[in-house]
Amino acid sequence: MTAHAIQPLDPTGIQLHRIGSGPPVVMVHGLGLDRRAWDCLGTLSDRFELIAYDLPGHGETPVPPSPYGVEELSEQLAAVMRGACIPRAHVIGHDLGGLVAQHLAASEPGMVDHLVLCNTTPCYNDDDRATWQQHAAMARQVGPASLLRTIEPMWFTPAFLAKDPPALRLMRDCLSACPAEGFARACEALAAADLIDIASEIYARTLVVVGEHETLAYREAADWLAQSIAGAKLAFVPHAAHGAVLEQPNWMMQVLRSFLG
Repeated sequence: MTAHAIQPLDPTGIQLHRIGSGPPVVMVHGLGLDRRAWDCLGTLSDRFELIAYDLPGHGETPVPPSPYGVEELSEQLAAVMRGACIPRAHVIGHDLGGLVAQHLAASEPGMVDHLVLCNTTPCYNDDDRATWQQHAAMARQVGPASLLRTIEPMWFTPAFLAKDPPALRLMRDCLSACPAEGFARACEALAAADLIDIASEIYARTLVVVGEHETLAYREAADWLAQSIAGAKLAFVPHAAHGAVLEQPNWMMQVLRSFLG
């Protein structure tokens, strides 16, 4: 687990963006992105109320005044949901958002109905932790967009990159607009995260999805989550890497309609 920050994250700095009607689905984006990453699932609004927001230091949410961990992000989301009178929701988390979703499901089981974990992990190995610290330093020195050449081939398949699709341009726009300190602190939260011990405390009906062309570490993490969360199911997203939601939104929507009911 990460060390607890001195101050909790302020829930009043979060603005929820809600479309559609039906059972609420709270969607938590990944590192360097913002709530627009979920626009590709927008047609689900015919059946669900889709609720998205920007994590601290991303999009329209300001950079918090002090460092934080995944626990603080989870506690902030719980407070935001209570403040918005959302007592219970389906929760979808990608990348960093997947760690937030894991912690929320374990710490606030009554608030999470179905749980969807996309291309995420409960923790990182020592090499990856060092990489997150390097990314934080690079973001502070020359900005998050400087990491695009490293990130793009990890997030998307070569065929997708060759098309230069809107989803790729969206990611570039998000990273270019992301404040350096906001990106860096999120990297440090990832480096410190260790949720291994809480998987057994997740009781929500869970679907773990991972791109079939994802890195070995994330594929192994997906398998571990599916094995460690009671009753969880594992699905591989065809023709996708780390940015599976952005690369294969139609596949994701079909699976989500079936899983969420």
